[in-house]
Amino acid sequence: MKTNLLHIKNMVCPRCVEAVQNLLVKAGYEPTKVTLGQAQLAPGTPVDPRVVAPLLREAGFDVLLDRAEQLTEQIKGVLQEYLEHLRTAPAPLTTSAFLADRFATTYSHLSKVFSRTANLTIEKYLIRMKIERVKELLSYGEMTLVQIADQLRYSSGQHLSNQFRQVTGRSVSEFRRMLQPERLSMDALG
Repeated sequence: MKTNLLHIKNMVCPRCVEAVQNLLVKAGYEPTKVTLGQAQLAPGTPVDPRVVAPLLREAGFDVLLDRAEQLTEQIKGVLQEYLEHLRTAPAPLTTSAFLADRFATTYSHLSKVFSRTANLTIEKYLIRMKIERVKELLSYGEMTLVQIADQLRYSSGQHLSNQFRQVTGRSVSEFRRMLQPERLSMDALG
């Protein structure tokens, strides 16, 4: 089964996009567009996904052959876009409205497929993504917890703090203390 469109699991950032692009080029393929979760190959250069799978697997990626897994990975990519939407939109859409609009299907359908293939609800996955973003922002040391909570549309800094503890098992203060030695060593280099 040859195809010009590969669905790829575990692509989570722009570096992953670049890595997949480079792997495909190195393997002799001509990708025309690589985005989170997908690689489009030039017309006339179809590939058997099972042939490319071992190459991608070595780099931590996986080719998805199942449609439900493909949809789940697409949802994960769109949730990355949703985090940006939360940050920039004056009146952001709800998660369900954002996803239903992007996929032109019901949120209920998306939620069932996602939960079945990811063994996790969309809401819990989004919370994990938000907490990873919180960790990143805390590591920069440029924003207060209230500012971060505001940017990610939490109802309060306390709500964010509680959710942070639930997901990480640590308080925000404990996490900040863990960052201190890292910042001190970076300052010494600077």
